[in-house]
Amino acid sequence: MKEDLDAILRTLSDADCLADQAMVEAAIERMAGEISERLADTNPLIYVVMNGGLILAGKLLPRLHFPLEVAYLHATRYGDALCGHTLEWRVPPTEPPRDRTVLVIDDILDEGHTLAAILSRLEELGARQVRSAVLVHKTHERKAIPGMRADFTGLDVADRFLFGYGMDYKGYWRNAPGIYALKGH
Repeated sequence: MKEDLDAILRTLSDADCLADQAMVEAAIERMAGEISERLADTNPLIYVVMNGGLILAGKLLPRLHFPLEVAYLHATRYGDALCGHTLEWRVPPTEPPRDRTVLVIDDILDEGHTLAAILSRLEELGARQVRSAVLVHKTHERKAIPGMRADFTGLDVADRFLFGYGMDYKGYWRNAPGIYALKGH
């Protein structure tokens, strides 16, 4: 176990910092303004996608100065792996979205399969309007839906293996104080 932990510790020290804490916090502040402008009068139900969306939600929600409700769901294609697999619903939406404006908060839009499935499921469950917010949009052309973007995005980042601010490396470093990329990935 000690060898594994040493390797995990080296991961952060060896990584490239693509966005430091100040850059990420500024992006979250901007997102809060955009979300407030579009959703303040809608009484939204906000779903946090576990576990990745937890950090963004914790930073973003206190900046939204209007009534809202918070729920969560857990759908993943990654688990602790480095690449995606079949979508697994670990926890379905914890509150019904019927006739509500819904905002889904997640850490990253990579290929978008997970986010697309979540948004589709909330529409099937009767949400009036479904919006999405992600901290990171990975820039590449392999999206589940060509040209796919979240309604609210913090940062556009290179197509590398990322961790920090909710994104993990083998289950670790969601708490890293910036957006980091693995060396060579």
